[in-house]
Amino acid sequence: MSSSSASTALSKDNVNKKVKSQIVPLGSPQTWLVISAVIIAIILSIASISIGGIKQGILLWIGLLLGVTLFHARFGFTSAFRRFTSVGNGEAIRAHMLMLAVASTLFAIIFSVNTTLFGAKPTPNLDPVGTSLIVGSFLFGIGMQLGGGCASGTLYAVGGGRTEMFFTLIAFIVGSVIGAWHFDFWINQMPSFKPFSLATSTGLGWLGGWVLQMIIFGFITWMTFVVEKRRKAPKMASLPTTTGWKRIFRGSWPLLTAAVVLAVLNAATLFVKGSPWGITSGFALWGSKAASALGINVENWAYWSGPKAAALHQSVFTDGTSVMDFGLIIGAFVASTLGGLFVLKKIPVKRLAAAIIGGLLMGYGARLGFGCNIGAYFSGIASFSLHGYVWAIMAMLGTYVALYLRPLFGMSVPKSSDHFC
Repeated sequence: MSSSSASTALSKDNVNKKVKSQIVPLGSPQTWLVISAVIIAIILSIASISIGGIKQGILLWIGLLLGVTLFHARFGFTSAFRRFTSVGNGEAIRAHMLMLAVASTLFAIIFSVNTTLFGAKPTPNLDPVGTSLIVGSFLFGIGMQLGGGCASGTLYAVGGGRTEMFFTLIAFIVGSVIGAWHFDFWINQMPSFKPFSLATSTGLGWLGGWVLQMIIFGFITWMTFVVEKRRKAPKMASLPTTTGWKRIFRGSWPLLTAAVVLAVLNAATLFVKGSPWGITSGFALWGSKAASALGINVENWAYWSGPKAAALHQSVFTDGTSVMDFGLIIGAFVASTLGGLFVLKKIPVKRLAAAIIGGLLMGYGARLGFGCNIGAYFSGIASFSLHGYVWAIMAMLGTYVALYLRPLFGMSVPKSSDHFC
């Protein structure tokens, strides 16, 4: 072997050793938990189809795939905002931009065709910019940093076995009910502008709006590189994974891969359901049903006026958002148990307090802000709605404030001196 060949072989060997050293190994599949997850998925499928029809059954499995994708990539909105505001790491924000670009493209096609799988006309998540949105998204930004996850993050973390997130979810539901109770004041009595679409309100149409969206996403992507370079941001830490084809089912997925999958699944939701992916309206429904069972007349609230009131008297399996939420939790449960990662642990009192406070703020903020990181930010921007961009800005500001609150509850904040964030 020549000296150059030997040098090349040695170089490749060093690279392989470096890659292997960065791999965090997984545990063995938790067989009985995996079987339990599959059984639950089958039961939920039967219930969804028998009560809500084939449409609900499809939505359940879209939700399940969303849960698998979110868990395998640990695709975060909370952590993305925190890393960027604290140390300038924009890796996850760039993944968001790819996700939004793909989703906007697919949404524009569906809106242009103006029909869905079951014949309904697609409805965008188009909401007004006003006091309620600004206050709600700001509160949500603080809440998700204290609660340990956003709306999607809370659900997939529950499925993944993070103990504190069970308390975050309960508080999230309670906060959603309180927000529904106060809905009339914030939405109908506080000032706001009319909903504004970058496609239809500007006269640009879906193609022109799409071009404008791509320019915005490109600018934000470029900006993250500039900030990252100036602040010398640490890289994201590696996730537990495996190699080869097993990585599809057990290992961690690249963020950019997950971004594309999430965009496609959101478009599939729009095509099947007739409206984009959302999460927190399901929480308001569950909590309001519970409140009604306790004797509280929630039907008098403005939030439940009109057609919405019917949902209070129907099975949750007729509500597409609820069904997808169930699927998301089970999908994450399947993914975590396949990786041997489902472990419930004791949590400190401070962390418990943060989970409850964060959940309450997110639930309340989501009702005021026309949704969460999914319904308002992801689906709002993909629907070409201006309110989605305003939501993102205010949630980022809320995140910045929360950086000073997290240490009070014993929660860490990334530092520029860290090797990984």
